[in-house]
Amino acid sequence: MDRNFARALALVLKSEGGWSDNPADPGGATMKGVTLASFRRYVKADATKADLRAISDAQVATVYRRFYWDAVLGAELPDGVDHAVFDFAVNSGPGRAAKYLQAAVGVAQDGRIGPVTVARPRQSRPV
Repeated sequence: MDRNFARALALVLKSEGGWSDNPADPGGATMKGVTLASFRRYVKADATKADLRAISDAQVATVYRRFYWDAVLGAELPDGVDHAVFDFAVNSGPGRAAKYLQAAVGVAQDGRIGPVTVARPRQSRPV
């Protein structure tokens, strides 16, 4: 179901805005929802704020894929569930998104999506 990443990313980016560098924001400098710390971690270790402002679409996708999509096993979740959990992860963190999915499908809430969590939404679909 990894084919859904591009579509889910496009939907998430509609609400992620452009450049922000508000001193009151704990995330610091951010472009398209990507913080400077995440950009340095996943794309360019010595990146500057100027580099972040010039982030390419491919670099944005790299950060979102590695930090959020892969962390919640988006490629393994059913259509629709993948986007909802991915969007939640972007806004609240992958661990919290995993716990809420686990609560919704009735499995132990350990904050890590694994085979049991992935299988349960398919079993829980209404008939």
